[in-house]
Amino acid sequence: MILGMFVLGWIAVNYPMSPAKIKLFVWHKSIGITILILVVVRIAWRLTDRTPALPNHMRNWERRLAHASHTLMYLAMVIMPLSGWVINSAANFPLKLYGLIRWPNIAPADKALQTQAELVHVTLFWILAALLVLHIGAALWHHFVQRDEILTRMLPGTTRRLRKQGD
Repeated sequence: MILGMFVLGWIAVNYPMSPAKIKLFVWHKSIGITILILVVVRIAWRLTDRTPALPNHMRNWERRLAHASHTLMYLAMVIMPLSGWVINSAANFPLKLYGLIRWPNIAPADKALQTQAELVHVTLFWILAALLVLHIGAALWHHFVQRDEILTRMLPGTTRRLRKQGD
Protein backbone atom coordinates (compact mmCIF):
# COMPACT_ATOMS: atom_id res chain seq x y z
CA MET A 1 0.00 0.00 0.00
CA ILE A 2 2.79 2.39 0.86
CA LEU A 3 4.59 1.90 -2.45
CA GLY A 4 1.26 2.47 -4.20
CA MET A 5 0.79 5.66 -2.19
CA PHE A 6 4.18 6.93 -3.32
CA VAL A 7 3.10 6.48 -6.93
CA LEU A 8 -0.41 7.86 -6.41
CA GLY A 9 0.89 10.91 -4.52
CA TRP A 10 3.51 11.60 -7.18
CA ILE A 11 0.91 11.37 -9.96
CA ALA A 12 -1.58 13.56 -8.06
CA VAL A 13 0.99 16.29 -7.37
CA ASN A 14 2.13 16.40 -11.00
CA TYR A 15 -1.30 16.02 -12.61
CA PRO A 16 -2.75 19.15 -14.27
CA MET A 17 -5.44 20.94 -12.27
CA SER A 18 -8.74 19.26 -13.08
CA PRO A 19 -11.55 17.26 -11.47
CA ALA A 20 -9.40 14.16 -12.06
CA LYS A 21 -6.57 15.68 -9.98
CA ILE A 22 -8.99 16.28 -7.11
CA LYS A 23 -10.19 12.67 -7.35
CA LEU A 24 -6.58 11.45 -7.28
CA PHE A 25 -5.99 13.46 -4.10
CA VAL A 26 -9.22 12.16 -2.52
CA TRP A 27 -8.01 8.60 -3.17
CA HIS A 28 -4.53 9.47 -1.89
CA LYS A 29 -5.94 10.98 1.31
CA SER A 30 -8.47 8.19 1.81
CA ILE A 31 -5.86 5.47 1.43
CA GLY A 32 -3.48 7.48 3.64
CA ILE A 33 -6.03 7.55 6.49
CA THR A 34 -6.65 3.83 5.95
CA ILE A 35 -2.91 3.18 6.22
CA LEU A 36 -2.76 5.26 9.41
CA ILE A 37 -5.54 3.16 10.97
CA LEU A 38 -3.90 -0.10 9.85
CA VAL A 39 -0.49 0.99 11.18
CA VAL A 40 -1.96 1.91 14.57
CA VAL A 41 -3.63 -1.54 14.69
CA ARG A 42 -0.33 -3.15 13.63
CA ILE A 43 1.59 -1.30 16.35
CA ALA A 44 -0.96 -2.41 18.97
CA TRP A 45 -0.66 -5.98 17.69
CA ARG A 46 3.13 -5.81 17.70
CA LEU A 47 3.15 -4.52 21.29
CA THR A 48 0.96 -7.41 22.45
CA ASP A 49 2.35 -10.22 20.27
CA ARG A 50 5.90 -11.42 20.81
CA THR A 51 8.04 -11.38 17.64
CA PRO A 52 10.64 -14.10 17.06
CA ALA A 53 14.16 -13.32 18.25
CA LEU A 54 16.69 -12.29 15.66
CA PRO A 55 19.14 -15.03 14.63
CA ASN A 56 22.06 -15.60 17.00
CA HIS A 57 24.61 -15.07 14.25
CA MET A 58 23.62 -11.41 13.83
CA ARG A 59 26.16 -8.96 15.20
CA ASN A 60 25.13 -6.32 17.76
CA TRP A 61 25.35 -3.48 15.23
CA GLU A 62 23.05 -5.42 12.86
CA ARG A 63 20.52 -5.94 15.66
CA ARG A 64 20.62 -2.26 16.63
CA LEU A 65 20.27 -1.19 13.00
CA ALA A 66 17.31 -3.58 12.49
CA HIS A 67 15.53 -2.26 15.60
CA ALA A 68 16.28 1.37 14.70
CA SER A 69 15.07 0.98 11.11
CA HIS A 70 11.85 -0.72 12.24
CA THR A 71 11.20 2.02 14.78
CA LEU A 72 11.87 4.74 12.20
CA MET A 73 9.61 3.04 9.65
CA TYR A 74 6.76 2.83 12.16
CA LEU A 75 7.25 6.48 13.15
CA ALA A 76 7.24 7.55 9.50
CA MET A 77 4.16 5.41 8.77
CA VAL A 78 2.31 7.25 11.56
CA ILE A 79 3.63 10.79 11.11
CA MET A 80 3.37 10.83 7.30
CA PRO A 81 -0.42 10.32 7.12
CA LEU A 82 -0.87 12.60 10.13
CA SER A 83 1.04 15.33 8.31
CA GLY A 84 -1.16 14.75 5.25
CA TRP A 85 -4.22 15.09 7.46
CA VAL A 86 -2.82 18.36 8.84
CA ILE A 87 -2.16 19.60 5.27
CA ASN A 88 -5.76 18.89 4.32
CA SER A 89 -7.11 20.44 7.53
CA ALA A 90 -4.92 23.55 7.34
CA ALA A 91 -6.00 24.02 3.72
CA ASN A 92 -9.59 23.87 5.03
CA PHE A 93 -10.47 21.34 2.34
CA PRO A 94 -13.44 19.15 3.30
CA LEU A 95 -12.54 15.48 3.06
CA LYS A 96 -14.86 12.54 2.52
CA LEU A 97 -12.99 9.25 2.74
CA TYR A 98 -13.62 7.34 -0.46
CA GLY A 99 -16.32 9.94 -1.19
CA LEU A 100 -18.46 8.42 1.59
CA ILE A 101 -17.28 9.20 5.12
CA ARG A 102 -16.96 12.82 6.26
CA TRP A 103 -13.56 13.12 7.92
CA PRO A 104 -12.90 15.79 10.60
CA ASN A 105 -10.15 18.38 10.50
CA ILE A 106 -7.41 18.08 13.12
CA ALA A 107 -5.95 21.55 12.66
CA PRO A 108 -7.30 25.03 12.06
CA ALA A 109 -7.19 26.62 8.62
CA ASP A 110 -3.71 28.16 8.45
CA LYS A 111 -1.57 28.61 5.32
CA ALA A 112 1.72 28.67 7.30
CA LEU A 113 0.80 25.43 9.07
CA GLN A 114 -0.16 23.89 5.72
CA THR A 115 3.26 24.82 4.28
CA GLN A 116 5.08 23.36 7.31
CA ALA A 117 3.05 20.14 7.13
CA GLU A 118 3.78 19.86 3.39
CA LEU A 119 7.51 20.10 4.13
CA VAL A 120 7.20 17.37 6.78
CA HIS A 121 5.15 15.20 4.40
CA VAL A 122 7.63 15.46 1.52
CA THR A 123 10.64 14.98 3.82
CA LEU A 124 9.04 11.86 5.27
CA PHE A 125 8.35 10.60 1.75
CA TRP A 126 12.10 10.56 1.05
CA ILE A 127 12.99 9.18 4.49
CA LEU A 128 10.43 6.38 4.23
CA ALA A 129 11.54 5.60 0.67
CA ALA A 130 15.15 5.30 1.86
CA LEU A 131 14.11 3.14 4.82
CA LEU A 132 12.11 0.83 2.54
CA VAL A 133 15.09 0.45 0.20
CA LEU A 134 17.30 -0.31 3.22
CA HIS A 135 14.75 -2.78 4.62
CA ILE A 136 14.25 -4.61 1.32
CA GLY A 137 17.98 -4.63 0.64
CA ALA A 138 18.74 -6.04 4.09
CA ALA A 139 16.09 -8.76 3.71
CA LEU A 140 17.51 -9.76 0.32
CA TRP A 141 21.08 -9.67 1.69
CA HIS A 142 20.08 -11.97 4.54
CA HIS A 143 18.35 -14.33 2.13
CA PHE A 144 20.92 -14.54 -0.67
CA VAL A 145 24.21 -13.76 1.10
CA GLN A 146 23.71 -14.77 4.73
CA ARG A 147 21.31 -17.57 3.74
CA ASP A 148 19.33 -17.23 6.96
CA GLU A 149 15.59 -17.19 7.66
CA ILE A 150 15.12 -13.40 8.03
CA LEU A 151 13.27 -13.03 4.71
CA THR A 152 11.29 -16.25 4.87
CA ARG A 153 10.07 -15.59 8.42
CA MET A 154 8.24 -12.51 7.11
CA LEU A 155 5.87 -14.80 5.20
CA PRO A 156 2.40 -15.46 6.67
CA GLY A 157 2.35 -18.26 9.24
CA THR A 158 6.12 -18.39 9.57
CA THR A 159 6.38 -16.41 12.82
CA ARG A 160 3.98 -18.81 14.56
CA ARG A 161 6.17 -21.75 13.53
CA LEU A 162 9.35 -19.93 14.66
CA ARG A 163 7.77 -19.08 18.03
CA LYS A 164 6.91 -22.74 18.60
CA GLN A 165 10.51 -23.71 17.77
CA GLY A 166 11.80 -21.14 20.29
CA ASP A 167 9.51 -22.31 23.12
